[in-house]
Parts: sequence; C-alpha cells; structure tokens
Amino acid sequence: MILCRTLGPVEVSVDGGPAPPELLWRKHLALLLYLARSPRRVRSREHLIGLLWGDSTEPAARHSLSEALRVIRRHAGANSVEVTVGQVRLAPGAVELDLDRLEELAAARNWVGAAELIAGEFLEGFAVPGASEFENWLAAERELWRRRAVEVLVHYAEAMARVGRAQEASALAGRALTLEATSEPALRSALRCMSLSGDRAGALELFKRFRSRLTAEVGAEPGEETRALVERIRRERGPRPDIQAGFADGEPVVRPPLVGRGDELGRLLEAAAQSAQGKRAVLLTLEGDSGVGKTRLLSELLARLRLDGISVVSARTVHADCAEPWSGVLAIARGGLLTAPGVGAAPPAALAAFAGALPEWAERFRGAGDVAPAPWGRALAETLRAAADEQPVALAVDDTQWLDPDSAHTLALILRDLAAAPLTLVLATAPYPPRPEIDELRARIGRDLQGETIRLRALGRASLRGLAEQMLPGYDPVAIDRVVRRVATDSAGLPLLAVELLRAVALGLDLGTISGEWPEPLRTLDQSLPGNLPDAVVAAIRIGFRRLTPPAQRVLAATATLGDLVPPAWLERALSMDADEVARALDELEWHHWLVAEPRGYSFVARIVRKVVDRDMLTPGQRRRVVERVGEMSEAKGR
Repeated sequence: MILCRTLGPVEVSVDGGPAPPELLWRKHLALLLYLARSPRRVRSREHLIGLLWGDSTEPAARHSLSEALRVIRRHAGANSVEVTVGQVRLAPGAVELDLDRLEELAAARNWVGAAELIAGEFLEGFAVPGASEFENWLAAERELWRRRAVEVLVHYAEAMARVGRAQEASALAGRALTLEATSEPALRSALRCMSLSGDRAGALELFKRFRSRLTAEVGAEPGEETRALVERIRRERGPRPDIQAGFADGEPVVRPPLVGRGDELGRLLEAAAQSAQGKRAVLLTLEGDSGVGKTRLLSELLARLRLDGISVVSARTVHADCAEPWSGVLAIARGGLLTAPGVGAAPPAALAAFAGALPEWAERFRGAGDVAPAPWGRALAETLRAAADEQPVALAVDDTQWLDPDSAHTLALILRDLAAAPLTLVLATAPYPPRPEIDELRARIGRDLQGETIRLRALGRASLRGLAEQMLPGYDPVAIDRVVRRVATDSAGLPLLAVELLRAVALGLDLGTISGEWPEPLRTLDQSLPGNLPDAVVAAIRIGFRRLTPPAQRVLAATATLGDLVPPAWLERALSMDADEVARALDELEWHHWLVAEPRGYSFVARIVRKVVDRDMLTPGQRRRVVERVGEMSEAKGR
C-alpha cells in the first residue's frame, strides 16, 4: 500500500519503506494524488491526459499515462488501478492519504491527533510546470485544506485554553495564522490565548498588524465579532510593560501554568456556557482547603468568561465581613456590577439603594436619591436581572465562608427569583468555618438547582511533575524527579506552596540543604500557620520577596501588617510614598500574584504568605510605625 502525507512537503512510503524514485516523478505523483482525491477515485482517460499531458501529442500523451499507471500498479499492487471503457479507477485501499485520516480524527473531535498531521499547506512546494489545469486544481485544494487545517488548529487551541493551557494554545493559534494570515477565527483564538496568558499588549499589537494586512490584501475591515473581542481585551486590566517583562533583578517572569486543574476548569466553563445558552440560573461551588488553588482557578474562569462576552461581577469577602450586615451585597455592588451593560434599566428603587450607600453609584445615577430605596437584597436581585436581560452574567464570590448571613440568604433568593435568567453564580469556599447557608445551597444542586460542586484536592505527583517540567525547563528527568519528591513532601501537594518552592529552586535554592517537612500528614495549611511550616517553604517565600523591587517589598510588608482589604491611601500614608509609586508597586505585586485587588482594597492571595511576610520581613518597630502612621484610618477598620 502507498501512504501519502500531503499536509506539508509531500512524503510517500510504500509498504512502510521509502518510495522508489520513479513513483516520485512529478507527473506520476500528481496522477496518484489527483486520482486519490477524485470523486469515487475515478476519472476518464481524456480528462487525465488533458490535466497533465495537454501539451503533448495524443499518442505521446496516451503512452505517458499508460507508463504512469504501470508505475502505480508496480508499487501499489497489480489490482490497484482498473482501466475500463475509458475510465481510470483507483482501487479502495491502494492509496492512503493523511487527509482522510485527518477527517476521521476531526469527526471524532480528536484535535490532538488531527493537529499532528498538519505540517504545512497542502503539497507544500509541489508543482507541475506546464500543467495549468493541474495547477488550478492544486490551488483550489490548497485553499480547501488551508481552511480545514485552520479549523482543526483553532479547535485544538480552544480545547487547550479551556483546560488552562493558554500558552500552548497560543502557539497553536499562531500556527493557524501562519497557514492563513487573514483568518479571523485564527486571529480571535490567538487574541484570546495571548490575553489569557497575560500578554494583553501583545494581543493588541497582533490585532493592529492583522488589521493592516487585511486592509492591504483584501481591502476589508475585521468583522464585528473580532472587534468586540478586541474591545473586551482593551478593557481588561493589564500590567505595565516593564513589570510584565521581568523582576527587579532582570530575570524574566515565568508565570506558573494551571496544572492539574484542566478538567475542573473545563467543567466550570461548560456549566457557564449552558447557563448562557439555556437562559437559566446555575450554581457552581468550588471547595477546598486554603492553598489548594481556588482563587487561581476562579481567576482563570472569570478571565475566560469576560473574553467570551459574559458580564463578570466578583467580590472577595474577608473575616471581618462575617459580623458586618449586608457587607457581601455591597461588595458585589462594587465588584463590577455598576459597569455591567443593562444595569441602568433596573428599577429606580434598586438603583437608589446602592446610590445611597456607594459614591460611585450616586455619581452615575444622580437622580436616584429622589426615590425610596429598595431593601439591599431586593436591589441586588433586580439589578442583576436587568444586567442578565442585556447579556449573560457570572457572579463570583471568593472566600464565601466569610460572607455575612444576610448576603448569604440573598444569594439563595436570587437563585430562586432569577431561575430563568442567564446567571452563573460561583461560590469559592473553604470548609472552615462551617456555613449552614452555603451547605443548604449546595444541597439543592441536582434537586431544584442546576449546577455542580467541584472539590479541589492536593496535586498528585504527576501534576507536580508537569508543573516542575514547565517551571524548570533546564532540568533533566533525574533532577526533575528529585525536585518533585522533595516539593511533594514540603508542599503537601498544595499548588500555592509548590509554585513558591519551584520558583525558588529556579533561582538557586538547594532543597537538599534545608531540613524539615510537613508537620503532620493530616494537618491543613491553616492549622500549620506559620511557625510549623517546613523551612523550605519559608525560604522560598523569602526568596520571592527579595526579587521584588524595593518599593514593592515595602508595600507588601505594610499590607501584611495592615491586614485584609488595604486601600492604597493607607499605604501612601503608612509609607510616606506618593500615589504613583504605590500604584506601581501594587501593579507589580498583583502581576506576580502576591496580592489580589478588590474594590475595597488589596489582600494577599494566600494567607500563609501574609503570615510569613508579617513575621519575617518587618521588625516590631517597623510594624508599629506602619500602624501608627495609618492612625485613625486604621482604627476605623478595627485594626
């Protein structure tokens, strides 16, 4: 049997071995491939002669065709070609094309296998000079398979992005753009993947180049779908280029990949898509101990939903919120709800409720003070309904275990009242302290609520190895095994600690010189804070801290002392720094995942890191001076 790989420079094998030179002669190979791609693999003699030997006399052309068919029979089998009543037919099984295999794999949605077959455009570099009809056919086939290859690569890239492998997906989308430089589906895939990888500036620059090329080559502008995606990317918060480029010591930033959470991310995205398409409310609960990666997974989910055109509203509650009635509802109102399309159509009483409590709402809805305000719970429900009437909404609350009871009850009412709205409610929560209100909501999933509960566990050895291979690219397999064994012990499989350890190893930390291990096998991260942590974990956090610029170190240390939801104004006062310098430091800390921004202020992504920084990076005198300088503002927050 003859096997032909045509997507890229043509490769031909016969029964598993190299093809003989006579089969590779241009017109012989052209005839073979043309017959294999013909309907029912049959053509008339006259058609084939006109296709490849139109410039020859009729006797010479017939002789050349017969000779070419003889060569094919010699290597594909005596019965591989049938010639009857002026028809030439290629027998089934005589020739196998990679194109047929690609279609089989694509039909089965096996994008990995299908993409592996794509090495370039159809018959790259192949031509038959003087055979204009064949060249016309070849140009049409190249266009057909170029589009099909782009479809496969884009599908594969999207599948990779849906499981958190945005950087690999970006490379696939780039391959698709290389094949067809004016393909908008390939461009959109590349833009999404670059944005999800953190390269927002690069995505916007790519669009600029694409637009110029499209205008020059086709005389057209990008379509509405592409322009809408670009606008969403523009609205995303992005780091300053110098912060994104590297650390203070000049080393480049290696953003840790989302390893071991691909299935969970895919399930969350699928549920959100079903909510948007089916116009029904969905509840998703994301559960796990501290340090297991809930915040990171939630961040990946919301970033993707924003790019998909879903209005995202998010809030993060803190311990102090438990005792503050309606603090959760107000945090949600400040967490992107105000800018969601459609909010202005909410009942005046709902808008008046938030305008009376939040200056930014009062600024936008200046006449709202003339209306009697609705209760805050009802105001949130009605405002979300107005937003969901415009476009699907995702409402996410992180650290839901600290949500106040009034707000928790409101979420249950929202799911009841907005059951027929395209609303996805995502609650990320730790098991302690126990919250009966959240437990009751979770228990309704599968009964009267659509949704899913996802419980995150510690990473296993295979996931830790994948993480180590990407963060330590210069290590050989033996060294990777050694590092993974130690990281698994010292991190207890918690992604937060594993990432910090691997970052430190990449900077030269020798784990073999540090003693200590996880205190007790079944102790949680919270139960080990901070003194009982392995020395390697503390050393890794210190190394990461020292890589930051001096202003960022000062801001991080002060934030650790001041607690949760620290406003920038507090830091300016505590450190005697101007607003621009504090803002730059906060951007750096947010980009490197030390801090997370919430409208009420900045908090540490991980409480363990805050404890270590507060304990080890400030002297008692420095800690006291920070609190004293904040003065009345600090006391107002109960610090």
